[in-house]
Amino acid sequence: MVLKPEPVFAAMEQVQTPGCRRIYLTPDGTPFSPKLASELAGLSHIVLLSGHYEGIDQRIRERMIDQEISIGDYVLTNGTLAAAVVIDALSRFIPGVLGEEKSLTHESFNGKLLDFPQYTRPAEFRGMSVPEVLLSGNHAEIEKWRHECALEKTRQVRPDLLT
Repeated sequence: MVLKPEPVFAAMEQVQTPGCRRIYLTPDGTPFSPKLASELAGLSHIVLLSGHYEGIDQRIRERMIDQEISIGDYVLTNGTLAAAVVIDALSRFIPGVLGEEKSLTHESFNGKLLDFPQYTRPAEFRGMSVPEVLLSGNHAEIEKWRHECALEKTRQVRPDLLT
C-alpha cells in the first residue's frame, strides 16, 4: 500500500506555514544524528510526515518534502515511532526541557564516543563496588577514567565511530 497524493497534499497544505521544514520519515532518508536533532530544534516549525507500509507517492516526495530522514537501517510498519524518536531527540536541545543543560554535553556520541559507565549510591551493592576513582574526589582522575571507559566501550561496541 502506498499513500495517495490527494489527502497528503491537502493535509500538508493545511498545516504548513511559510518557512516550515517538511520532513518525511523513511528508511532511505539521510541518517538522523545529534547534529541534525540540534538543527531541527532551532527551527520554529517543522512538519513530520510518517509513511505506512510501502510509503508515499513519489509526487509527495518531490513537491511537499524538504528533507527525508531515516532513524536507522531497518524498516518499521509505519513512521509513527520514527517521528516519536525525532521529536524526543530534538526536544532535548530546546532550552529548559532537560533541566540540567550539562546533560547535552555528557552523553553518548558527543566527541564520537559512547557514554562511560554511570554509578550511584550505595558505594557497595550485593558485592559490587563503585570504582575507587569515582569515590576519590579527584576530578581530573575521574574525567580521565570516564574518557578511558568511553573509549574502550566505543572500541568494543562501535569502532566505526573512531574512524
